[in-house]
Amino acid sequence: MIDLDTWQEVFSTLQKNLLRTAMTAWGVFWGTFMLVVMLGFGSGLEVGVSRNMLGFSANNVYIWGQNTTLPYAGMASGRRLRLDTEDIAALRRLPSVAAAAPGIELGGWRDGNNVSYGDKTANFGVKGECPELAEVAVDRPYLGRFINQHDMSQRRKVTVIGEAVRRMLFEDDVDPVGRYVRIKGVHFQVVGVMDSEQPGEEGERNNSTLLIPFTTFQAAFNSGNRVGWVGVRASDGVNPDELERSLRELIGARHRVSPEDSHAVGSFNLSKKHQRVQNLFRGVRAFVWFVCIATLLAGALGVSNIMLISVKERTREFGVRKALGATPASIIRLVLQEATVLTALAGYLGLVAGVLGLELVARFAGTGDGPMGAPSIDLGAALVATAVLALAGTVAGIAPARHAARINPVMALRSE
Repeated sequence: MIDLDTWQEVFSTLQKNLLRTAMTAWGVFWGTFMLVVMLGFGSGLEVGVSRNMLGFSANNVYIWGQNTTLPYAGMASGRRLRLDTEDIAALRRLPSVAAAAPGIELGGWRDGNNVSYGDKTANFGVKGECPELAEVAVDRPYLGRFINQHDMSQRRKVTVIGEAVRRMLFEDDVDPVGRYVRIKGVHFQVVGVMDSEQPGEEGERNNSTLLIPFTTFQAAFNSGNRVGWVGVRASDGVNPDELERSLRELIGARHRVSPEDSHAVGSFNLSKKHQRVQNLFRGVRAFVWFVCIATLLAGALGVSNIMLISVKERTREFGVRKALGATPASIIRLVLQEATVLTALAGYLGLVAGVLGLELVARFAGTGDGPMGAPSIDLGAALVATAVLALAGTVAGIAPARHAARINPVMALRSE
């Protein structure tokens, strides 16, 4: 049963010296507030970085040809290494490769091309891609479909356009799927529309691009067997770093590149960066918890000191209690209740203030496409903070409670 008299006495004791109670509670309040805010902004930073890494799986490797920097096998340095379709076939035979998606861009990297629909013309990127791209990228059409194997085998003149292309060439009430656009005088039927999930410049570039079947690109724009780049997804259990090394070695051997030439084959994978980011976040979270728990413990130490002062001031009161038959356990329980109530109340207010602060920042500051996502704290972290507070309150009251329980009634009644 709830002892209302005891609880009334606890709150009455805390109210006797409001300034001292408020100053003591401030340390716990501030520690809790900072814990919530720092965890929230750490979570927002993690969301922002993860969002900016969309479209690049840590399990994927991208390779392309560059210029050689060393002579090898009778061939001079400065030679341009160009990937071809035979390289793709060799890559696909590797057991460590689950999927390989070659690609090529019309006009070169980041070059635009005039694309027309009706009387509207705008400049966009044009890429030749394969159906395997769907296995190494996250973007999917929200209208229509993606390039398929029938498009590849029959060299169909079809295209998947980005959202920016749709906005520039088509009216809002026009469904672009099934319509025809012109690329360098060649008509392509729109079969899908994609809105890239990637933020920032990369997302804008993807949305300003038209994708056509790789084989159609070869025939329509006379690219021969050239390949601009290839995205490779590692098989299950294969380390992306090992895959990257094997791909570079295979391409280097096929194009007679010196094993010492690290520049001839360009490559990129997010596994190392992804691991560094994860380690960074783990370090940030550990640092946040360390600092904030230290602040909470400092606040709990302040609560303990104030409770010791309160016990000393109430020496006669505790002496009378013991003289009237109060047990040491009842006195310990009373002091622990006071410490726990003070700590829990201050901590709860800090928790509420922190959550409200995060909500205000998320609502009015916005998230945009920058490095920060919306700051937030999950339920698990809030529950852990509450448990830490309860423990801090209990620890803070142990020393004062034991001191109060050891008071001698006779000596207490003599004290002034």
